[in-house]
Parts: sequence; structure tokens; C-alpha cells
Amino acid sequence: MYELLIGLRYTRAKRTNGFISFISLISIVGIALGVAALIIVLSVMNGFQEEVRNRILGMASHITISSPNNALSDWQSAARTASQNPHVKGTAPYVLGQGLFTNGSQVKGVLVRGIEPTEERKVSEVTEKMIVGTANDLRAGDFSVVLGWNLAQDLGVTLGDKVTLITPQGQVTPAGLIPRLRQFTVVGIFKADYYPYDANLALIHLSDAQKLYRTGDAITGVRVKLDNLFQARQVAREMNRDLPELIVADWSQENPTYFRAVEIEKRMMFIILTLIVAVAAFNLVSTLVMVVTDKQADIAILRTLGASPASIMKIFLVQGAMSGVIGTVSGVVGGVLVALNISTIVPFIERVIGSQILSADVYLITELPSKVIPSDVASIGGISLLLALLATLYPSWRASRVNPAEALRYE
Repeated sequence: MYELLIGLRYTRAKRTNGFISFISLISIVGIALGVAALIIVLSVMNGFQEEVRNRILGMASHITISSPNNALSDWQSAARTASQNPHVKGTAPYVLGQGLFTNGSQVKGVLVRGIEPTEERKVSEVTEKMIVGTANDLRAGDFSVVLGWNLAQDLGVTLGDKVTLITPQGQVTPAGLIPRLRQFTVVGIFKADYYPYDANLALIHLSDAQKLYRTGDAITGVRVKLDNLFQARQVAREMNRDLPELIVADWSQENPTYFRAVEIEKRMMFIILTLIVAVAAFNLVSTLVMVVTDKQADIAILRTLGASPASIMKIFLVQGAMSGVIGTVSGVVGGVLVALNISTIVPFIERVIGSQILSADVYLITELPSKVIPSDVASIGGISLLLALLATLYPSWRASRVNPAEALRYE
């Protein structure tokens, strides 16, 4: 018990050697900054990953069912089979195609999705993302279209304007292959706050898409929404067994590159920033080595009073560990506070520097999100404390090897 008391007293005591105190303070501040940086960066990456995933899946689907030739004829049967799974909340058919929208001199490549408005709301949030008009205004035979917000701006159109769609499926004439053109009326504009959708997606009625892309009664596939998106892989496997002749893909398979890249980036950032914490923690080595040198007379006196080498080692372990605890706790508190208030801090910084940190045409989202996960904070704190404890082992061992006679010779 006395080892703990002496170690804590050494930690609180004012040192006559100001340089040692300065190095000790730098070590504690370094650990705190490293821990805080690690918490903030991982929280932002967690928030970014969740935000983008939710925005992707808000307009996309948890699971898609399609045929090998992208022409699913008996889609009603596939939808009924999928709906039998208890995790399925809704299904909706769709036709997917590409094309060029033109308005005067403005030309924009788009992804055209044919939907059934009454069914689409079961699998998509498009009805909640409308800022002008409504998706219910998409009616069969009217050749109306709902555009993404950025797409409408690029084309320079608004509600009621006409745009021309050019499709790759051309018409064969004596003069050669001529692209097919069709004029559409803008009946709505949505804003998903996800740039690839807002700038490149157009929605038309399912029957209009079938006519435009000449699919007959067939469709591209069926979109499925689940009650829990994280069960998509398991549910997709079950659907594969029930629909062996069709292709069943979950959301992680449709966006594999992006989600894998985010996971790898998160791991690498964790490793890199942990090294920063390690550098700060191992500054404790030099601090404690100097403390041991400064306290040789005290160590010798304790040894002559009967303290064992193990007790001396424990004293300096306590002192080094306390520095690690102070730095870690300060870093955790500071990092969590910044991470929780990142949505307030970033706009303030943007106003000060007069520039937007996240540009919509470069990044997938324009606001910096943050999500603090307790397990991440606990892992970071635990690693920091472990590194600080490891850094104290050598100086503490060196203190236990001090020879009392040599230390007191010139006292």
C-alpha cells in the first residue's frame, strides 16, 4: 500500500528540476492530444459511413432480385416469394436504363429508373425527399419525370418544364441507326442529399420505362426493403434458396468497393493514430528515466529502510501510470466533447476561413457527421493506458536496480 501512496506523492510533488516537469507535462499533453485525435477521427468516419449508407439505401434497396438477362417477366411471383420472408417490409418492381437528358444546349447523362409510385414508397424514401411536386404525379402514358435537385439545376428546368430524353436503344431506318428521343414533363424534384442521386438519377413511371426501353411486360428486377438492413446478407441467402433461377444481391454486394474502402481506411487510420499515441506514451520513458536519476537519493533511503526492489519498481510504475491515466482521461473527455459537437464546430471553422470543407461535387455528403461508438472509445482508452504502462516498465526496473551505497556516496 505504501508504494501507491509514495507513487501518488511523487506525481503531485513540485519538482525542483523544471525541465523534468516540462517533459512530463509534454508527455501527458501528447497522450491527451493523440487519444482525442483518434476518437474524433474514428467518430467522424463512423458518422460518415452511417450517413452515406443511410442515404444510399434511402433511395436504393436493401436487396434486389433480377434475372440473368435483366428481363424479369414473372416478377409478381418473385415478389410474392420474397414477401414471405418475415424480415421483408416491402417489394417494388423497377426498370433501369441509361440515357441523355437535353434542354436547349444543356446535356446531361442520367440513370433512368422506372417505378410504380404506389409501390415505390414501400422500399424507398423518395416520397419524403420531394422538394417540388410529388412522385404520385408520375402517371402511365403521361411521360412525366421526377429529377434530382442537382440534375434539374444543371439542365436549368423546374416544375412543368419539358426535357428530352435520348436513349441508347436506337431506331433502324434506311438512313441508319437513329437514337430514340422522347419528351418528358418535369412533375417533381427530389433532394436526397446524396450527390450521385441528386445529380444523376431520374424517375419515370414503370410502364413508360417499359415502352421506352422496349422490355415488353418484363422488368429489370424487384427491389426489397427489410426491417433490419444488417440482416440483408442472411436474408439474401435465404431468398437465393427459394429463387435459385434468379440473382439475389444485397446492398453490400451492389456497393462492395465503397464499403470495403471505408472499412480499410478506418482500420488504417486507427493504426496510424495509435502510433501517435504510442509516441506520446513512450515519451514517458525519458521522463521517468530523468525522475529516477533525480530521485536516486530517495530510492537509496527507501532501500536502507527495508524497501525491496519490487516495491521501488511499483512506486515508479504508479507514477508513470498516473501520467498515462491523466493524459488518457483528458483525451477521452476532450475527444468525446469535440466529436459530439462537430456539427457546430465545423460550420464555425468554415465561416472563419471563408471556405466550405466538404464540396458537394467532390464528396458524397456536404456536412461532416459524427457518431461516437462507446466500444471505440473504450478500445482507444484501453490501448492508451496499456502503452503508458509498458512505457514505465524499463524506468521502473532501472529504479529497482539502484545501489543504495553508490547513490548515497556523494550525498
